[in-house]
Amino acid sequence: MRFEGTSDYVATDDLKVAVNAAVQLRRPLLVKGEPGTGKTVLAHEIAGALGAPLIEWHIKSTTRAVQGLYEYDAVARLRDGQLGDSRVHEISNYIRKGKLWEAFTAPVLPVLLIDEIDKADIEFPNDLLQELDRMEFHVYETGETVRAAERPVVVITSNNEKELPDAFLRRCFFHYIRFPDRDTMTQIVDVHFPGIQKMLVSRALDLFYEVREVPGIKKKPSTSELLDWLKLILHEDMPLEVLQDRDPTKAIPPLHGALLKNEQDVMLFERLAFMARRKV
Repeated sequence: MRFEGTSDYVATDDLKVAVNAAVQLRRPLLVKGEPGTGKTVLAHEIAGALGAPLIEWHIKSTTRAVQGLYEYDAVARLRDGQLGDSRVHEISNYIRKGKLWEAFTAPVLPVLLIDEIDKADIEFPNDLLQELDRMEFHVYETGETVRAAERPVVVITSNNEKELPDAFLRRCFFHYIRFPDRDTMTQIVDVHFPGIQKMLVSRALDLFYEVREVPGIKKKPSTSELLDWLKLILHEDMPLEVLQDRDPTKAIPPLHGALLKNEQDVMLFERLAFMARRKV
């Protein structure tokens, strides 16, 4: 089955090519892009399109690669031994399966999402090289080898906070999700707000892309923030004139808290408004 996007997810042609190539090659699909461009949601949509279960492993700064394989709870075993629990004689009772173990042994071929891999320590990707390449690992405590009968579909996302090792990149199929152009963004808005007034969308997109292009802006608003902004505009039943005839001396867009997410950017727009008022 080929991935062609879904009714809830607008996929560009190059993204469809990347997904289908990774599925065909059974290489991990490494997806980069600005936050809010739909990298994590992509894994959900691939799973839905392929009719496959989704196994999610969300990476944090404290996550270790071995946690994706398994963890041996020696403390629990020691405690049970002190209490005379009979479970202590079977070491497998204290092995907790990780997300890779779940994916390798799933009864139905799954989609495995390794989300925001760049949050972890720099050695994290290197520690998974062999396991993702061979699709197997050894459990030293029990002596067993966990091996995937069929390579799962692996989607790895990154916000590019850290550079990933070349050896890791070599084992992946790479795709960078470019920020949507206006036509693609219009399609995305139509998916989330069917029947929305086209003139409202047009003017809202004018303002949205103007905000993104302001020189010096620290955090450009993303797709998800645009959708939040539109939801608020519709909820407040804001007249179209507010967006059409905006006073240039009030540079901050209406309901700007959905678009501007730090005080530096708010202050930047306030300075722009102040400069515009001085010119009037």
